[in-house]
Amino acid sequence: MSAPVPLARRAAAEAVGTAALVAVVVGSGIQATELTRDVGVQLLANSLATVLGLGVLIALLGSVSGAHFNPVVTLAAGFAGRRTGDGPGPREMAAYIPAQVAGAIGGTVLADAMFARPLVQWSTHDRSAGHLWLGEVVATAGLVWLVFGLARSGRTHLAPVAVASYIGAAYWFTSSTSFANPAVTIGRAFTDTFAGIAPASVAPFLAAQLAGAVVGLVLVAVTFGRPTPVTGSEVAVLNGERQLAAPARPAEESAVSS
Repeated sequence: MSAPVPLARRAAAEAVGTAALVAVVVGSGIQATELTRDVGVQLLANSLATVLGLGVLIALLGSVSGAHFNPVVTLAAGFAGRRTGDGPGPREMAAYIPAQVAGAIGGTVLADAMFARPLVQWSTHDRSAGHLWLGEVVATAGLVWLVFGLARSGRTHLAPVAVASYIGAAYWFTSSTSFANPAVTIGRAFTDTFAGIAPASVAPFLAAQLAGAVVGLVLVAVTFGRPTPVTGSEVAVLNGERQLAAPARPAEESAVSS
């Protein structure tokens, strides 16, 4: 059994991973608007870059921190694993969530710096509407359902492709373009570019994302039931610590969103 990854290293991976994800989202949005005025093409470029970047980041950092990059995923993992001890505890969540938020803000600043934009400029992109909040509930519920559904069915190895593909699809089938991530939502308020969100629109988005997480966990319970036990010869990723799973112990892994 390999040694557990120290919490400081896991939190650093969450901060850097979230920063890289937001830099991809914001940077590709800026690049798209500089290359074309067609909003459809801009969204296509933005979503494609996000899919590719997210898949790479999950594959790279999944074995370090679990590749949450998302406070909703971290909170859901903690709630889902509260009885078995497989999810992050209060100490881990207290380290992960601030790291994710700080990383998201840092990623936004980095993207703006790469394109010679003001490092911090509050977004004026108003996203305050009931149908957008509903879109966030749907997007976040689907993400949580997918992440924990993969864990319950023993297919966490598909997370890089499956999660990235879902986020790419949700860009197009949800009215909100699928933020589905409180840290990313906060970070995107710091840039007045294509991917931005006005500060006044942030709180309702966060509420919708938390509601979506609850719906997602309900869907997991309804469709998958209890976690699937794994044998002692199988390898699971538990909170970013790659180790030999104990017999008949449920495996839970989480991975993120945009």
